[in-house]
Amino acid sequence: MRSGNSGLSRRELLTIGTGAAGTTLFGSARLYATGDGKDPRVAQVLARTIGIDMHNHVYPAGTEPHPQRGPAPRQEEQQQASGLSLPGELRRSGLAAVCASFVLDFARNEKPGDARDNLLNWLTAVDEQLKEGHLHRALNLKELQAAHDHGRPAIVQTVEGSHFIEGRLDRVEEVYKRGLRHLQLLHDRDDLVSPLGDTNTGTPHLGGLTAFGADVVKECNRLGILVDLAHASHETVLAALKVATQPLIVSHTCLDSRTGGNPRMAEMMKPRLISKEHAKVVAGAGGIVGVWTKLAGSLQDFVESIKAMVDAVGIDHVGIGTDTDLLSSREGQGTNMAYPGLSGGFFSAVVAEMLHQGFTADDIVKVGGGNYCRVFGKVTAGRA
Repeated sequence: MRSGNSGLSRRELLTIGTGAAGTTLFGSARLYATGDGKDPRVAQVLARTIGIDMHNHVYPAGTEPHPQRGPAPRQEEQQQASGLSLPGELRRSGLAAVCASFVLDFARNEKPGDARDNLLNWLTAVDEQLKEGHLHRALNLKELQAAHDHGRPAIVQTVEGSHFIEGRLDRVEEVYKRGLRHLQLLHDRDDLVSPLGDTNTGTPHLGGLTAFGADVVKECNRLGILVDLAHASHETVLAALKVATQPLIVSHTCLDSRTGGNPRMAEMMKPRLISKEHAKVVAGAGGIVGVWTKLAGSLQDFVESIKAMVDAVGIDHVGIGTDTDLLSSREGQGTNMAYPGLSGGFFSAVVAEMLHQGFTADDIVKVGGGNYCRVFGKVTAGRA
């Protein structure tokens, strides 16, 4: 029996979510068997896992936004980054897909209309990268599965901050038609025209989710766009869950109990971290919380942060959301440069460390991407 029009049977959907041994991934076993050269289990787990980074900034050359706070990247950094290849970095990472994002409120949005123009220009630049690299946007679960099976990484199109909407609900469908299937409602700044809700870094002034924000959540559910509540205040999350008809996610954060050995940095990042109660609310509604690499000074620290989140909300509700820049040449920002010695690629190294810290193969299949696939498949089921 098929599940809706997704093209995958119920058995296939369960296989992805549980990492059952019957997964048809023989082709990917060869293409993803990079491992660390020491633990033979790494290649076996990679062959079974649709590796997903739930939040990664992807800036083709010339599109990196200049934050309105702090300096723009140095000229030599921009030149180095322009030589990085999206398909090359994706394959090197060992991931089947990244949720490719643009920090929209870091672009120069000085008047209404600027944010929409900046987003559309970025999407066009990504179009060119995909065309040149013979890559594509995964629009549903079947396409994520195919990306892994055939060793051809994909992106899930997203954007960080919905500032482009500006009170125009029809703009959600506009970007849906451009391939967007994952939308982060909020970042640091309000929409210039019609704010959607309070963030976790600003002073609350909207009472949580606004009425228009609720309309945007409902429109995403109608179209089949996964709603991402990263950077949303706890009150905004609670309100969004009341109106949502599909699971929601928080793509990148960490528990507020984690310091990564750097209490000072943890204090600075505290507004972006979440409590166990916050994480449990998302998980309780069937959603996922992605763990980022920030505050984790080593690969060991990063996996320990994943373990802490699993202990808080359960293995079925945790994913990886690095909050790195895939094409960045800046030290520590590029996904494949996040930690030293990642000769086998970021995800291969994560799998090796998770095995080392006692995660089972089935656990890694879930956290590494199976949980995201389950929710993404549910939200996009029956859509093109």
